[in-house]
Amino acid sequence: MFSHVVIFWTDPSNPNATDQVLAIVKKYLPSIPGIVSFHAGRMSHSHRSVVDQSYQIGLNIQFETKQAQDAYQDHPRHLEFVESGKGLWAKVVVYDFE
Repeated sequence: MFSHVVIFWTDPSNPNATDQVLAIVKKYLPSIPGIVSFHAGRMSHSHRSVVDQSYQIGLNIQFETKQAQDAYQDHPRHLEFVESGKGLWAKVVVYDFE
């Protein structure tokens, strides 16, 4: 199993950015071949101090292999997602692990 976790900080000058990013995430990404599990959503508030609450959106995609994730990165729908959304986020952090 290979996990691809993406954390988005949306553009603070755009009050609709979080909704817009979630819409394009769900439009472009779930149907890309090789995805085993897909989940995207808003940051969930927590009383625990170890939980980072500074971001707006989390994306968690699991693939069977790293090679499937590599193919996903070059897939036209993923590239279209990045192009469509790049003006909507101020910061993105990616965590990949096996």
